[in-house]
Amino acid sequence: MKRLAIVGMPNTGKSTFFNRLTGSSSRVGNWPGVTVDLLGARVVLGGDAVEVVDLPGIYDLHGFSDDEQIVRDFLENNPVDMICVILNAAQLDHQLPMALQFCKLGLKPLLLINMIDEADQLGIRIDARALSSDLNCPAVLMSARHGTGFNEVRDALATSLRDTHPVPLSKLRQTLHADDELVAHAGKLVSKHISAPGRVVREMTERIDRVLLHPLLGLPLFFLTMFLVFQAVYTLGAPLQDAVALVLDTFRGWALEPLEGMLPAAFYGFLVDGLYDGIGTVASFVPIIILFFFFMAVVEDSGYLARAAFLTDSLMARLGLDGRGFVMILMGFGCNVPALMGTRVMRSRALRLLSMLVIPFSLCSARLQVFIFITTALFSPTQAPLILFFLYMASFSAAFLTALVFGRRLKSDEPFVMELPPYRQPVLKQVLMRGWHEIYHFLRRASTFIVSGVILVWLLTHYPAGSTPGGAGTYASMLGEWMRPVLDPIGISPDMSVILLFGFVAKEIVIGAMVAMTGLDGSALAGYLATQMDSIQAISFMLFVLLYTPCLSTLATQFGEARSWKFAGYSLVWSLLLAWAVSFSFYQGARLRGYRSAAAPDIPRQLN
Repeated sequence: MKRLAIVGMPNTGKSTFFNRLTGSSSRVGNWPGVTVDLLGARVVLGGDAVEVVDLPGIYDLHGFSDDEQIVRDFLENNPVDMICVILNAAQLDHQLPMALQFCKLGLKPLLLINMIDEADQLGIRIDARALSSDLNCPAVLMSARHGTGFNEVRDALATSLRDTHPVPLSKLRQTLHADDELVAHAGKLVSKHISAPGRVVREMTERIDRVLLHPLLGLPLFFLTMFLVFQAVYTLGAPLQDAVALVLDTFRGWALEPLEGMLPAAFYGFLVDGLYDGIGTVASFVPIIILFFFFMAVVEDSGYLARAAFLTDSLMARLGLDGRGFVMILMGFGCNVPALMGTRVMRSRALRLLSMLVIPFSLCSARLQVFIFITTALFSPTQAPLILFFLYMASFSAAFLTALVFGRRLKSDEPFVMELPPYRQPVLKQVLMRGWHEIYHFLRRASTFIVSGVILVWLLTHYPAGSTPGGAGTYASMLGEWMRPVLDPIGISPDMSVILLFGFVAKEIVIGAMVAMTGLDGSALAGYLATQMDSIQAISFMLFVLLYTPCLSTLATQFGEARSWKFAGYSLVWSLLLAWAVSFSFYQGARLRGYRSAAAPDIPRQLN
């Protein structure tokens, strides 16, 4: 089988091209560090099976970042038949030198000049045929987002692969010399084959940036945008959530409850009250999570999310980070794990370690479904988005505080360089693929953890044998009492303390654990929580869940990326201490100010 490797600088549309060519749904974004692992897929080109490998974005083959090392290691140890170099049509003046590096290796790469639609709008004209002739390698114009020129790309790939043979690059670095001559050569090619206005004007982008990147208005507008996203998610998601809950309740009454007299009581309780109700309660919140990811995909695909890095760079610099650190925090909204892996684009180890300390405070999708459940149970539709927005602000604050505390010990002088994409009209297919990717991975992670977590919680609340389910003699009750001295001061009851232990394994388990411990699901569980927690206790609990120990997969990734269990343990201890301190300050401060209600003031749901 022949092997095709896709390379290019960050933000050239590499992953978008990979997805279109292979039909995959790899992570697509507008900033560096998205593709951090080797993504592979098999396709048929010209009647032959071809393995396509999407390599991390790099700036050249001489760099010292982990991503550049990954690319070199792959090319030196895995023979390739062909290299596809993805180039941004509007930035060929400084992207061509990297393409020339591959030409110098004797690979005769295929140059795919992407985003030609945006170049046309800017008045940039490229003579691809003449450029191909001068370089002695094929060059094709295309738009991976819209599919423009894609038939020509497939034909060029099939033709180029037909007569190729695997090429090992065991002495890649020795083959390459100083890049000065390549830069000079690229400059001559650009002046000869590319025509562009004296000044490339992005009128719409520049007009919008005057407002959205304003030194004073930029950040408030960004956070306002995020708040409107939360408001829209709640407004549109509530009816969908109720519809899913109704379907699940109907199925339970129609298919499961008739089994009660046919199965042993213990087994029925485990199957229905434990497993089904636990999974079903989480499933009822999937529509809201889907909406959140789709809205975020729209913001991201438009090019706006990338600007958050520039808006925050000056602030992050004071904390020892840069704009990329803020971008990684935003990536952590989906899952902390790929965000941690995205730090590979940072050349400075100190900067990577500091970024990996702050990323676990990102409000990931697993925490999101916990907070959505609690806020809808204890707060009104008007209050819930405000509480969720408050939690996101607490997430950012915890990250900034961590950077401030450890920034001096992990100091870096690495410069921050990033190219902003122009504003783009979101493409529906890309938005759907991006949203589906996040949902798929959330459900894949959640399904395993939720099932195993619910089973474990059910066992702890029903054993030792002879004890009353959920009663004082169970293992769960013993664990809760053991933790009471530590968690009482922050308003967390023994029952909720046990749930936190399962949240350490994976935050996806938290809601399932509540169901397994109480024997209630959906609105019944929401009503029960409303009788057990007031609004202050609920916020304190959510703050603790937000900040306390990263999940096991996050800790494992921290160890893998830092290559140090000491660092992972350091992150674990710091997050625990910070979570307790923040929850203690909030809870005790609220009590001192006289907030002592027995239950939340506005409870929209009642016990069945």
